[in-house]
Amino acid sequence: MDREENLLSKIYTPEDLRKLDPEDLIQVSSELRQFIIDVVCNNPGHFGSSLGVVELTVALHYVFNTPYDKIIWDVGHQAYAHKILTGRREKFSTNRKYKGISGFPKMAESEYDAFGTGHSSTSISAALGMAVAASAKGENRHVVAIIGDGAMTAGQAFEGLNNAGIGKSDILVILNDNNIAIDANVGALKEYLLDITTSKTYNRFKDRVWKVLGVFGKLGPNARTLAAQIEAGAKSTILDRSNLFEGLNFRYFGPIDGHDVLHLTRVLEDLKRIPGPKLLHCLTVKGKGFKKAEEDQTAFHAPGMFNKKTGEIINTSVEDAPLTFQAVFGNTILELAELNNKITGITPAMPTGSSLNIMMKEMPERTFDVGIAEQHAVTFSAGLASQGMIPFCNIYSTFIQRAYDQIIHDVALQKLHVVFCIDRGGLVGADGATHHGFFDMAVLRCIPNMVVSAPMDEIELRNLMYTAQLDKNSFPFSIRYPRGRGIYTDWKKPFLEIEIGKARKLSEGNDIAILSIGHPGIAVASVISNLAKENISIAHFDMRFVAPLDTGVLHSVFKKFRHIITVEDGVLKGGFGSAVVEFMSDNGYNSEVRRLGIPDCFVEHGTQEELYRECGFDAEGIELAIREIILKLKG
Repeated sequence: MDREENLLSKIYTPEDLRKLDPEDLIQVSSELRQFIIDVVCNNPGHFGSSLGVVELTVALHYVFNTPYDKIIWDVGHQAYAHKILTGRREKFSTNRKYKGISGFPKMAESEYDAFGTGHSSTSISAALGMAVAASAKGENRHVVAIIGDGAMTAGQAFEGLNNAGIGKSDILVILNDNNIAIDANVGALKEYLLDITTSKTYNRFKDRVWKVLGVFGKLGPNARTLAAQIEAGAKSTILDRSNLFEGLNFRYFGPIDGHDVLHLTRVLEDLKRIPGPKLLHCLTVKGKGFKKAEEDQTAFHAPGMFNKKTGEIINTSVEDAPLTFQAVFGNTILELAELNNKITGITPAMPTGSSLNIMMKEMPERTFDVGIAEQHAVTFSAGLASQGMIPFCNIYSTFIQRAYDQIIHDVALQKLHVVFCIDRGGLVGADGATHHGFFDMAVLRCIPNMVVSAPMDEIELRNLMYTAQLDKNSFPFSIRYPRGRGIYTDWKKPFLEIEIGKARKLSEGNDIAILSIGHPGIAVASVISNLAKENISIAHFDMRFVAPLDTGVLHSVFKKFRHIITVEDGVLKGGFGSAVVEFMSDNGYNSEVRRLGIPDCFVEHGTQEELYRECGFDAEGIELAIREIILKLKG
């Protein structure tokens, strides 16, 4: 075949890939990597993780009969090469854009996306379910789960391994080991994998074992079993410990070079013929093939736009623009920790994204990245609080869902002083349905002992953080705030205590009352200011708290206003607006309440502004709701 010919342009499905000679896979991998660079530099997305699995992706689709054979990508932000090879190359420029393809595997999008994955550590459990189903139906179907070393730290990954190891299901787990998740990996598993990958004696022996196994495999199953036993015994002797994965009844193979596509295809072909649970340990480099991404793997996880020639990340922010809520959180917790030596910071693997890295740099002994382990993060925080510390547990809203039982059982039930800083509350944008954080207010407000708050702006965020750490407020306290920038450049004001359960009145009015929670109040205030020019009189209350509600304000509002609008960046079902309606019903009022927020559906991806508009609580949607009520009043 003419090697100058572009091969990727002729690949529409993996069937086209499988028609190529094995030697052509090197060129396909090179073209695929360059294609990802060319698109993602202008259309931002998850970059380094996808570059790191290019060869692995090519090898998997070349060896396995997808979509009949199932490939599950854990987390899924590394699945760009997979999407390009499975019929979405021509649509890839729409990746993460409004109405475009998803940045994560999505079953409804393609038959090649075997399982929807946006949260980590689910792949092994899902793969086991598929393998058991295939066995029950008498199908000769291969099932492969690709999981990173960061995702392997989560409890569910071990639950899946433990369960899979007691059966005989034909499941292959590929451990994509690049020593980093978004930030550098932490914990004992990282050190264990490092031992395996750096043991020269073991790796020399491993290379010989691969050759011997190939010979023994041709001699029959008994010979192969003997070779495997020899291999297992030698591993534990050389590494001075038993192999973790083989202790869970997985046949362990590796580590091997995850960027040698020809060797990968040969190994995968061999593993297809070995029954039962197996684990292949692949060593990869996050950002492979793009120098800047290899050098700064955290920045190039999702770098935004960048110059593909120089690697320079293009800063699109306006000079002197307000800081993000995340940066304000990071600076404020350090400021508070300097004043209060009981404060500690905890995050499950997101120190940079949450800006807890600011405190981590200055106070490493009081800041803890616990890895991708949200349940542990919450109960670890509870343990700290039980001994008089004041943990600020920072978790993205979408991920705090994973620790709901721990919040109830370990924190709220025991009324422990844990401050939950819930980052990226509401609609987050291009990450889409798997990452939106719009359930937290609804699910937390029903928990006894829990304060549920949401600041409208970054100054309010600072004051709520200050209030939450006061000794007199030694109970569970949640503060949720959005992804993105605030509205003030002079945000660093002296701390002020906020009375818990107390709203603030932002404007007087006589026609309609609007009750907002959190950052949508900024849009509400802007609309009210514009409509005042038309003599439309609207009272606006920033409620601040979903639990406890300011019942004094609510009584006065329901006594005065016939028409009330609630606005929230959260799910309407059971959310803030529902709490207001419950209050109205419980107290015998009969005003007309119109609730604006996120409807009863999963919202897909797009910019935050596009999604606010779609859900009807952007400035235009708020104004429309007001005008419809005004028209009704005049009628």
